[in-house]
Amino acid sequence: MTDDQTEKSAGSARRRPSLSREAFLDRAFEIFTEAGYERTSIDAISAEAGIAKRTVYQRFGDKETLFKEAVQRAVQKWIVPIEKLREVESDDLADTLRAIAQLLMDNLLSPGGLQLLRLSNAVSSHMPEISAQNVKRGLEPTLAYLADLFRRRVGPDLRCFGTAEGAAMAYMNLVTGGPASLTAWGVSLDRAFIEEYMASSVELFLHGLLPSPDWSEFEKLREENGRLKRLLGETMLQLDASRRGPAEAEEG
Repeated sequence: MTDDQTEKSAGSARRRPSLSREAFLDRAFEIFTEAGYERTSIDAISAEAGIAKRTVYQRFGDKETLFKEAVQRAVQKWIVPIEKLREVESDDLADTLRAIAQLLMDNLLSPGGLQLLRLSNAVSSHMPEISAQNVKRGLEPTLAYLADLFRRRVGPDLRCFGTAEGAAMAYMNLVTGGPASLTAWGVSLDRAFIEEYMASSVELFLHGLLPSPDWSEFEKLREENGRLKRLLGETMLQLDASRRGPAEAEEG
């Protein structure tokens, strides 16, 4: 091998292999998450990924387009496949709804899920289409599955909810919405508390869904759910106070 060939070979070894489009979007999403949208530049992403800035612009046009495609890729990786939800169905509807809640909550509170929620929250004011995209790609398939589940397992009489779609939305908001939102905003919730909250919320939901409830049991569940919601509310107030405290102290 000649000296020129040796030099070229060493140079090639030092260069990182070109990333696939999917791998590049994954890396870009990580960088956006670490630094935030405003503080992330195409220069930084191209340097981290080992891809020429000119190539990034050729592929995506600008930073906003790259960001949206990176988020879309993250949503596709993050959502729970409907097949996986079907796998936990059993003859007992309550057990089924608890198992589904567990799957959804584990996914929401996973590192990737929390990254996606926090990044979406951070840009939602000036990029509302990001939240709309997350709902369309992530939430709508789950809602459609739940609505179908309620039609199959309960029938047309859904008592408090009117439609299967309304019942599906209520289930998501009641069972997973509270803990997921608080955790995304930085509130640390004990796992035992989350488990208790989900179990209580599923029972409360079923009493609004199924006919002829035992109203004494319903009242107990309503009180328990109220207690858990008050605790969540108090945690939110404490979080808000801790965030405002330093700023107010400086103003004083």
